[in-house]
Formats: sequence, structure tokens, C-alpha cells
Amino acid sequence: MSGGPLRICYGGTFDPVHYGHLAIARAARDQLQAEVALLPAHDPPHKAATRADAGQRATMLALAVAGEPGLSVDRRELARSGPSYTVDTLAELRGELGERAPIAWLIGADSLLQLDTWHHWRRLFALAHLVVVQRPGADIAPEHLRDAAPQVHAEVAARWQPADALHASAAGGIALLQLPGLRAESSTELRRRIAAGEPWRDWVPPAVAAYIDRHGLYRDPAAILPPNP
Repeated sequence: MSGGPLRICYGGTFDPVHYGHLAIARAARDQLQAEVALLPAHDPPHKAATRADAGQRATMLALAVAGEPGLSVDRRELARSGPSYTVDTLAELRGELGERAPIAWLIGADSLLQLDTWHHWRRLFALAHLVVVQRPGADIAPEHLRDAAPQVHAEVAARWQPADALHASAAGGIALLQLPGLRAESSTELRRRIAAGEPWRDWVPPAVAAYIDRHGLYRDPAAILPPNP
């Protein structure tokens, strides 16, 4: 039995946030009838250093979702020192929302293929559901998942559910978020365009573009790398 509406958490570096991120958040909100919280990472353990600092990335996120029903920014990972482990964030949320609240963590299909590299990854299913976005070029068909990530396949094979079933329980399921025509933007390419002086402003909300301009973010060619999506 569940204890309220589904809450979806969408973590990432968001360096910077762009319309591709917003398309995913909106699709999760609309298809799953859920509240979506975007969580900027403070110290992402799977990626190299970010190019905008944590406060700037969180501010840009807040500007991007301003006025968007059902979308919010959760800054809890910025208040913790050390790596931003998803399992720690979910444990904290579970403690706040209670044992019966349905919670889901949103990931890309590429992350599913690497899930067994995450910190205490099997514990994730005791704390939340997973919602997987099918990204272009990422094959998560059962036979491919079995070959590419056998431990992950063994863990999730019996956990797949229709996305609309996640409301019925607190945790433990995995569902696919259907997102036809996923936008091709990436933060890596966005930073490259800004540094190179190429057109980029149509990739982000106007308030985010104004913030980047005002603070001179990503102008240094060194901002092109590392490849944070």
C-alpha cells in the first residue's frame, strides 16, 4: 500500500540545465502524475569537477523551473560534504516522507547499464523505485542488459512494472519512461558552444541565458570538458 502521491527525484550536475533536462522532468511529471524534484549534485562521484559552482547550478535550475507546476529544486545534496551518493539522498528522503510514501529516482538508460558501479546500489530498491529514460543509442532490451550488465539484469529482471503502477507501492520497482523525440541537447555541447562563441541561447530558458551572460559562465575553453550530460 502506498502513502500518498508519487514523488520523483531527478538528480544530476545540471552544468548547465537546458531544455533537454526540462523535457525529461515534464514528461515524468505528466506521464506519471507526479511531483518532480530536481536535485543538483554537490560532488558527483561518477564525474569530474563541474564548471559552474554548486550555488550557480542550483540558481540556474530554480530559474529554469520557475512557474512550472509540479517541478521544484531540492538543494539537500549541496548541504552535505563529500560525494553525493544517491543512496544517502534516498535514505534521507525516506526518513522524512515515511515508509509508505512512493518515491522514484529518475535515471537515463546509460546509467542503468552502469548501476552496479553505484554506491550500495542494491539498497536503492529498498528505498525507491527507478524510472528509466530511454535515451537514444542506449539499448536496455533484456538480452542486451543481460550481456552488458549481468548483475543489474539479475537484480531488475523481476522488478519491471508499468509506469502507472509505481503509485501503488513505496519502492522496489523499475519502469520505463516513454519519451518519443527526446531532445538532443547535452551540457557538454552547450558549454562547447558558449566557449566557442556559437549560437546557444535557444537551448536554455531566457532567464538561464541571462544568468550565464551576467556571470560570464562557460566562456573559458576549459569549460568544454569534462563531459557532464
